Amino acid sequence: EVQLVESGGGLVQPGGSLRLSCAASGFTFSSYAMGWVRQAPGKGLEWVSAITGAGSSTNYTDSVKGRFTISRDNAKNTLALQMNSLKPEDTAVYYCVKYAWIYYTGTYSSSGQGTQVTVSS
Repeated sequence: EVQLVESGGGLVQPGGSLRLSCAASGFTFSSYAMGWVRQAPGKGLEWVSAITGAGSSTNYTDSVKGRFTISRDNAKNTLALQMNSLKPEDTAVYYCVKYAWIYYTGTYSSSGQGTQVTVSS
């Protein structure tokens, strides 16, 4: 059974930083691209970032480029999202997602509960 457990969210002031983590189990982690999506209050899901299975390539939505960094540790089956220079518009529930194969194209799925990030003064 695929399990994705997110952690690391919280309340932070604008300009602050947070590091989200996702612990994965139930599948061969290094064989799949992974990513993060978010859902702001009253809005739909927004794709944020993705990384290939080997970690050799990453991609970001324009609004977070230069501020967020996605990474993975295939030895520990963990995915991370380092978020710097946070803005109020980054407030959302963040979900870890698993792609259908080693590249971040096509469909993805999530099995976690998400982690709440709130950026507010």
